[in-house]
Amino acid sequence: MIPIKINLGAYKELLGIKKAQDSRIPETIKKLLNNPLLTEEKKEAILAKYRSTGDVFPFLRYFLNSFLLSASAATVSMLLAVFGAYSLSRLRFRGRVIIQRGVLFVYMVGGVLLMVPLYQMSVKVGLAKSVWGSLLSLLLIYIIQTLPVSLYMLGNYFRTIPYSFEEAAAMDGYSRIQAILVIIMPLSVPMLITVFVYCFIIAWNEYLFASVFLKQFHDFQTLPLALQSLFVSKNAIWDRIMSASMLTLIPVIVCFMFVMRNLTGGLSEGGVKE
Repeated sequence: MIPIKINLGAYKELLGIKKAQDSRIPETIKKLLNNPLLTEEKKEAILAKYRSTGDVFPFLRYFLNSFLLSASAATVSMLLAVFGAYSLSRLRFRGRVIIQRGVLFVYMVGGVLLMVPLYQMSVKVGLAKSVWGSLLSLLLIYIIQTLPVSLYMLGNYFRTIPYSFEEAAAMDGYSRIQAILVIIMPLSVPMLITVFVYCFIIAWNEYLFASVFLKQFHDFQTLPLALQSLFVSKNAIWDRIMSASMLTLIPVIVCFMFVMRNLTGGLSEGGVKE
């Protein structure tokens, strides 16, 4: 289980710190280079694929694609969930209970069943024709996937905040929106961090929808999709594959450590005497 020797060279190659060495070339390719029928130009072209790690697997590009898409989806989902959860936990209107319980019905239908209809809808409205339209479609799907549980988590947390805080804010002339921004959100920072990390991890690890919407746009693929492409490609080298997999885990590990450090409850307990 514990490796005897850690191959740091593969990590440096992926991060562009150093170029890949000829020793990384598989034995089958080395035998191919011994073919006398190959010209020097063709041999150099074959070697260039293994010396230039960025051409084989541009890890930093895929990392940035995944990070921007995941962070955008998590931010939008969290902001929408703040106002939606507040309305479900504080306001009284017709259909509130039905909406509150119905938002979780999204998880009753598997992603495989939704994949084809959602892609057909994207094609009909013209979003799937361009890379930015496909990214927008994927962003909306990630928001829809994470919003129900975000509403559920934040709604339960908002109910633990005494309503007396908002009454005091209303007496000071604060509107309801101002009370959310000034009172509710600062008191809910631990849960907001938790919701953001939850949404981020779901979008970061998502593969199914990304494989459909971004398959034809190689430069804009996310890390899970790019890792699968690297695994089945002819340029697949095990140390690069495992190094890329370990680097892909780092944001998830950091997010969990951040949540465990900041997830503390009861910030509002003892604020007022009910």
